[in-house]
Amino acid sequence: MMRLAVRIFAVLSLAVLAACGGGAPRGPGVTVGQGSGPQFGDSAPHEWVGGHPYDHPVQGLDISRYQGDIDWNRVRGSGVSFVYIKATEGGDYADPNFRRYWAETARARIPRGAYHYFYFCRSGREQAEWFIRNVPRERGALPPVLDLEWTVSRTCPRRPPSSEVLREARIFKDILHRYYGQRPIIYTTVDFYRDNNIRSWPEEFWLRSVAGHPRITYPGQRYSFWQYTGTGLVPGIRGNVDINVFAGSAAQWRQWLSTRMQ
Repeated sequence: MMRLAVRIFAVLSLAVLAACGGGAPRGPGVTVGQGSGPQFGDSAPHEWVGGHPYDHPVQGLDISRYQGDIDWNRVRGSGVSFVYIKATEGGDYADPNFRRYWAETARARIPRGAYHYFYFCRSGREQAEWFIRNVPRERGALPPVLDLEWTVSRTCPRRPPSSEVLREARIFKDILHRYYGQRPIIYTTVDFYRDNNIRSWPEEFWLRSVAGHPRITYPGQRYSFWQYTGTGLVPGIRGNVDINVFAGSAAQWRQWLSTRMQ
């Protein structure tokens, strides 16, 4: 009941602030974009230290089947600049909504790409082949993403040594690079990043950090995307959704798109 009350308050506050053109608050309460920029809320907003995600002009989502039916025109109208859609997991699971979301985002003209959740009980080659079977090689799609984090699964509880992790992940991303013509982006979490010395990789990164700016949680690491919440509220989507920012200006985003959407 308390959670429902918080969500109702967040949605009502979002509507009022959006109508007033209010700026993003810096303390507890709903989080709202500024002016004509993205207009999103958060059911569990965070008191940010070291930098504020709401100030970034380019924001986007990552989604999976749990988001259900989506009104993509409302999503686009809210200020969403890109969407990453879960496609596959391990070597035998495909998200049942991937194909539908892939087609719907194309019709809504939202730049989108696909991501793969890596399992440590399958080889990198098996998982790359599974991803390729499920994700079209399509001109104009965003680069594929390799999601590297410790899995919480009864079917695959393994935590292999770093040398094995990096070897199999490298095989996966090299196969995708050859097939799609774009080098995959690496999504990761704070604990996985530290445990496996991923900082040594000369790759493009998408960093999860929901309790602090990446410059604090990943000191010295360059990145292109930052996932800052898993409790976002976006018009057109029921319930919570992950929200991300592009680490650059609107002009830099257009430049990034021109070089990465082949």
